[in-house]
Amino acid sequence: MWTLRVSLKEGGVLEPVGRWVSSFREPRHFSCLRLLHKSTVEVQERPAPEETVTSSFGGFIHLVHPGQLSDTVLHRSKRMILDSIGVGLLGSSSQVFELALQHCQQMYAPDYTSSVFGRRNTRLSPSLAAFVNGVAVHSMDFDDTWHPATHPSGAVLPALLAVAQMLPGNAKPSGMDLLLAFNVGIEIQGRLMRFSNEAQNIPNRFHPPTVVGPLGSAAACSSLLSLDRSQCSNALAIAASLAGAPMANAATQSKPLHIGNAARLGLEAALLASRGLEASPLILDSTPGCAGFNAFYNDYLPRALPSPVEQDPCFLLEDQDIAFKRFPAHLGMHWVADAACSVRELLVNTVGGFHPSMIQSILLRIPLSKYINRPFPECEHQARHSFQYNACTALLDGEVSVQSFSSAFLDRPELLSLLSRVQVEHPQDNPANFNKMYAEVLVTLTSGDVLKGRCDTFYGHWRKPLSHDSLLKKFRANAGAVLPGERVEAIIDTVENIEDMQDCSHLTMHLE
Repeated sequence: MWTLRVSLKEGGVLEPVGRWVSSFREPRHFSCLRLLHKSTVEVQERPAPEETVTSSFGGFIHLVHPGQLSDTVLHRSKRMILDSIGVGLLGSSSQVFELALQHCQQMYAPDYTSSVFGRRNTRLSPSLAAFVNGVAVHSMDFDDTWHPATHPSGAVLPALLAVAQMLPGNAKPSGMDLLLAFNVGIEIQGRLMRFSNEAQNIPNRFHPPTVVGPLGSAAACSSLLSLDRSQCSNALAIAASLAGAPMANAATQSKPLHIGNAARLGLEAALLASRGLEASPLILDSTPGCAGFNAFYNDYLPRALPSPVEQDPCFLLEDQDIAFKRFPAHLGMHWVADAACSVRELLVNTVGGFHPSMIQSILLRIPLSKYINRPFPECEHQARHSFQYNACTALLDGEVSVQSFSSAFLDRPELLSLLSRVQVEHPQDNPANFNKMYAEVLVTLTSGDVLKGRCDTFYGHWRKPLSHDSLLKKFRANAGAVLPGERVEAIIDTVENIEDMQDCSHLTMHLE
């Protein structure tokens, strides 16, 4: 960093030429100054100020390039994109998506720019398309999950697809541009959550996608829009002012709005930054006496991101895979469902059949997490967040599926009877942490026999990821509920070869 010291003799005038004065970095840049009359210019060097965490994040977003994405990161992120499209298409058939779409169509002037999942000839403004498509992705709680706990893809992909359609024809981003921006958005979310031990556990204050999601969306959109370093930092800071939603709205129709808002507000933050709107240059730093991002996490301890120019980044997705859900419910439900299914299998194999009348009592040993401990859920969204409901459904049916949360399944007398026999325990060695928790289901039969099932890692967890065939099976089932088969296969082919696309906005033509 260089300091320009100018001393003018009487009558001297210093006139800057152009707008480069604020960006001097070395003496040769002073050629853009024109000295009028007599004056002296003295250039002194001073140490560069310590880089802030916020500016390091802006630099990362601005400087990272597609060649720094490894084959592993590309493979995993394409799986995330495909899965998110599938659950988004399925979600476009949900009631909460329909309500959100009607709201946007009726309350805002039409802007036929960006397409909507599963709705041919329906277009909205980019920010509203990001919103409703984000709602679709999370409408059934079927989207991917990471550790620390958040839903990373739904906050990013809908915003990127909307931006890609918004940009003019001569500035359309390529498939590799989309992959880079997507991974930037995922990386920023993961980095921020790793600055807090509190964020490692299942949340009880703020819903994580509303905290890190808007910043992930802002980072991704900043990358796709090729914003400069300062604009990238400002986009993150603006998004931080739009972040945060309480956990009390979990298990309600409002929860999917969290993902929709994350996608939308992050996009808008990037667009505002592109226009020159400024925000705190220390938003991600830990500044005593002045809350920034640390307002969301009491133990927030940030670290600067290394510059991708000085060293190739190691993306978090390189070392930790993503969790893809096999059925549409809170991630914790997958442990208890697997454990309950193993008990049912034992019962069928030992007794030769299953009937609810065989069961005297059911004990669940699960983590202590109040909002997913729901003994008698009254609607589909509560059922998706109920240990008891998912355990009893798995015992009764041998599986949990999309149909398990329909009203016809919710009101079954035999299911309600099983729910009345459930008790819960919260062992001290079973933390509310998706990387450490387990579930045990103990069923006491009327005969007095006790059958036990335990799940430490369910199939689909990042430690036990879905196979390629399983992921494709899930995608085809989800997308096929909305689109014809040839369109479903076209999406699979497009995503699998997305790095070869010259214009990534062509992906959206298959999603309507």
